[in-house]
Parts: sequence; C-alpha cells; structure tokens
Amino acid sequence: MGILSYAVSGGGFAVIGVWESLDSSNLDPNPSTATDPSSPMAETKSVRSSSISVALLSSLFIANSIFSLFSSIGSRDRVGSMIQLQILSVAILFLVYALLTYLVNSKNSVFVALPSSITSLVLLFGFIEEFFMFYLQKKDTSGIENRYYDLMLVPIAICVFSTVFELRSDANTQRFAKLGRGIGLILQGTWFLQMGISFFTDLITNNCTFHEKSRGNFTIKCKGHNDYHRAKAIATLQFNCHLALMVVLATGLFSVVANKKGYLRQDHSKYRPLGAEMENLSNFTLDSDEEEEIREESNVAKETGQNGISSHD
Repeated sequence: MGILSYAVSGGGFAVIGVWESLDSSNLDPNPSTATDPSSPMAETKSVRSSSISVALLSSLFIANSIFSLFSSIGSRDRVGSMIQLQILSVAILFLVYALLTYLVNSKNSVFVALPSSITSLVLLFGFIEEFFMFYLQKKDTSGIENRYYDLMLVPIAICVFSTVFELRSDANTQRFAKLGRGIGLILQGTWFLQMGISFFTDLITNNCTFHEKSRGNFTIKCKGHNDYHRAKAIATLQFNCHLALMVVLATGLFSVVANKKGYLRQDHSKYRPLGAEMENLSNFTLDSDEEEEIREESNVAKETGQNGISSHD
C-alpha cells in the first residue's frame, strides 16, 4: 500500500467528511418557513458534488486494490489476495452508493421516482461491511497493526449509528445525522493518515519492525512483550489525541453554525425575570406540624358553625 496510499485515502475521507459537515449546516431547520425557491436546487447540486467525490475516492480504492491483488498473486500470497478482495467489495459498494445518489438527484425521471432513503440504506450496508472488514482482519494476532485496526472501528461505528439515525429521523433532525457522519468520516481520514505515518516510518515505537509479504499484506512485530504493550499504549494515546481534536473542532463548528443559522434561538417571552420569582419565593414559609393541627381544628369549627350547631349545645 505505502504511505502515499494511506495519505490519499485519509485526505479523501477528511475532505468528504468536511463536505458532509458543512452540508449539514445548509439544511433549513424550519423547511416550512423557507422562502428561497432556489434552495432545493442548491441542495441537489451539493449532493451531486459530494457523490462525485465519493465515486472518485472509491475508484482510487478499486484501482489500488486491483494492483495489489495482482501483486499478491505474483507473490503467491493467498492471505493478501483475500484482503484485497475484501477491500474491493467495500469500495464497489461505496461506488454504487455514489452512482445511485447522483442518479436519484439527477433530472432523469426514472431515478427521481426512487425513494431517497434507498441511498442511505446502501451507504449503511457499506459502513457495516467496512466495520466487519477491519474487525475480522487479523492476519497476524501478534501484529501491532491490529490495534490500529481495532481503533478504526470507533469512527466507523459513528458513521453506522449516524446513518441509522438519518433513516429514522425527519427532515428537521437529519442535519444532526449528517453532522455526526461527517465527524466520523473526518476521524477516519485523520486516523488513516496516522496509520500511514506509524506503519511506514520510525515513529511507531522502538524495537518494532515492518514485515511485508506482498503489497497490502504486512505486519509489524515487536521484539519483546514490553515493547508490544508500549506500542499498543502509544496507538491508544494517538487515537485519544485525534478524538480530542475532533471533539474540539466539532464543538466549535457547531457553535458557529448554530449561531449563524439560528438553531439556538428560542422564544424568550415565556420566561419571567428572576426578581419576580424571588419575590414569590420570599412569601413562602414552612408550616410546622402544630400550625397544621390548629388550622385543621379551626376548619372543623367553621364547618360546625355553618351547619347551625353551636359548640355549647
């Protein structure tokens, strides 16, 4: 694969994630009050442009997998061939999603009649297949790369849950699903970059070496038990740094977009000043049990008097 392949794939995921996050901010939180007739057309153009980016990235994955597949066949590496077939199937599924999204948002009446949820369903299948690909990819149980693959499951799971939420949400809450999926894609992209730097440079840890069986099939082994645990700890620390960076960026981006689009504006006429509430609370007293007993006796006496029966009778 090489560091160049990881850099291109990581950059592609990050760009698509940023596009998805920005596209979520363009969704109108109150579509019934929208007055701009050109907004649906602008949204359609944005979706078509995003589908072109996904198709381009998927095509690069397919070309790279085919090249690595022939390299594995030439090296008689059956494990490497199976890995490339898995990557190829995932990339083809995302390519189908991109093409289907483009056709649904095109002017062709045949594809416009299709429900828009079918594209989200295909995207969900793609993320699930990608999840199982990284979950089951255990070429060498003692390889440090398995720790990086396990940590990749976190952003993929974010994309899965966001896509499921998009399928079950209405038009007013779809922007949150798209924002979550965009953050997950950005985290995937940055983690791809981190894996490329860690696998193909000397920045992973000491006493760990890179062993390549064929193009796309490699493992990283450490000399001792302590070196293995130190490498796993470094991978976890790196992922925590990436995750903290995503939280900071997502919080800042959502605050700016929410303030600009008015998502946080509420009707403040329902609220009363705090001074009025404090005045009402100042008249509040706690009654003791004796006062309650005296009040009950007085109520009984009043009821007796109203019935025409005096106390001295």
